[in-house]
Amino acid sequence: MNKGIGASNGYAVGTAYVIASLKQVHFDAKAKDIEQETERLNDAIQQSIVQVRKIAEKSSSNLDTKYVAIINSHLNFLNDPSFTGEAFRKIKEESISAERAISDITQQLYDIFSEFEDEFTKERAEDIRDVGERVLQNLLGVQPDVRFDDLPPNTILFAHDLKPSDTAQIDKSKVIAFVTETGGKTSHTAIIAKALGIAAVVGCSGVLQHVQSGDPVIVDGFSGEVMVSPDESALQKYCLLADEYHKHVDGLAHTAHKKVVAKDGRPICVAANIGNLEDLAKALKNGADGVGLFRTELLYMERTQMPSEEEQFVIYKEAAEMLEGKPLTIRTLDVGGDKSLPYLKIPKEDNPFLGLRAIRLCLREPDIFKTQLRAILRASQYGNIHIMFPMISCMEELKKAKHLLEVCRQELDRENIRYDRFIKVGMMIELPAAAITADDFAKEVDFFSIGTNDLTQYTLAVDRMNESISALYDSMHPAVLKLIRMTIDAAHRASIPCCMCGELASDERAAALLLEYGLDEFSVSLGAIAETKSILLKSITT
Repeated sequence: MNKGIGASNGYAVGTAYVIASLKQVHFDAKAKDIEQETERLNDAIQQSIVQVRKIAEKSSSNLDTKYVAIINSHLNFLNDPSFTGEAFRKIKEESISAERAISDITQQLYDIFSEFEDEFTKERAEDIRDVGERVLQNLLGVQPDVRFDDLPPNTILFAHDLKPSDTAQIDKSKVIAFVTETGGKTSHTAIIAKALGIAAVVGCSGVLQHVQSGDPVIVDGFSGEVMVSPDESALQKYCLLADEYHKHVDGLAHTAHKKVVAKDGRPICVAANIGNLEDLAKALKNGADGVGLFRTELLYMERTQMPSEEEQFVIYKEAAEMLEGKPLTIRTLDVGGDKSLPYLKIPKEDNPFLGLRAIRLCLREPDIFKTQLRAILRASQYGNIHIMFPMISCMEELKKAKHLLEVCRQELDRENIRYDRFIKVGMMIELPAAAITADDFAKEVDFFSIGTNDLTQYTLAVDRMNESISALYDSMHPAVLKLIRMTIDAAHRASIPCCMCGELASDERAAALLLEYGLDEFSVSLGAIAETKSILLKSITT
């Protein structure tokens, strides 16, 4: 038996198909004719653009728009001066071949993005490598080894690593699961597996040494177990488990739009974490009672310039109107040393996750911060909008943020622009320092939202993206739970609600405990809304 990380729930019993790694092909490093090399690279880039567009069109029928956007982002890289533009420069100034230029710049950018701690930014490294390999293949005239259209039904893919453009082409009527030797719960492989609703195990080191195409295999997406050539009793057991799980998933549709009420009569909000309007549409369809976390940094990324106040206002206004009075909690910009913006120059930091990011960056760049705050305030008259400040560590930061918000209010008053004068202002509790002093913060805000992903990693000093110490990352650790309870108790002593928007909010192990603590809102990923409601309802009735 092989053991990895269960990245997408489900059980699969099928036949293995092993994807071989791209064979290394030798190429000349020096350019014989610079003009010819430049022309070859341009042709390869244009060919790559056509290929990526076809993949995006094909995957749009299988995947949610959020995941199609992962593939569309490859088009941005193919037109990015820091990527392909830099490759052209290297050919001209260093007299190297197109292959060497694209290979060097791909590796250089991959190394840079791989160093980031933030899951979203770190995953850009895989996009860069994917795009770079595609351009290199087109330069060399090499075709990928796997043809996804030819895969038989009940296929379980095995690979060292699946590229984003590979996973986006998967047809779930044929592929029922996949297993990779690398990756974590936030890898593209895991993200797209969840979007497709199929089981996935990642980080299953060495599994390719034990499996061949055609082998019967079992994949347990819950436990991370992978069984090659299992015996008859195991096959029967997991076929039954798979059937039961499919029935469970089908039954969740009846739970999605139910209301959750605690034993003491308190209404419990099950909200969604979103990054754009497409996510919001999916959240409402899935039964979300509101939005507990709008990650606005996604509006800033993969652009060539900062979004204007008007651009942001239009998006926030539409989101508020779509919710029809349900709460929309907008987290202010959470970027910095660990989430790069190509147009915002931030010094390289040795430890970016403890560096200039989130509220720290916004307070250092007040013009950027005020642009967003004005847009949120202007949109607030169109719905039930709340403002939330991230990564607050001390009272001085909170008061400075509130002061800038007040400055924006006064500006809008002078301009005779309407806004919700009673808009709720809250903060995230994601640092131990904030949880420990929660009683003081509770007097200054209208609500708390606990970010358990960061709270766990900062409390336990465990990098949540580091596979080698993933076993130490545990949001159910007594120290983390104690900080969570302290935060909820402090909120209730001040008569304000306490929400949670980290992964623990959808963890079945924690449901009963969080209800006992008095948590008021569970904000979860799009695919976890109905499941979370089902878990909470079960906890309340037992």
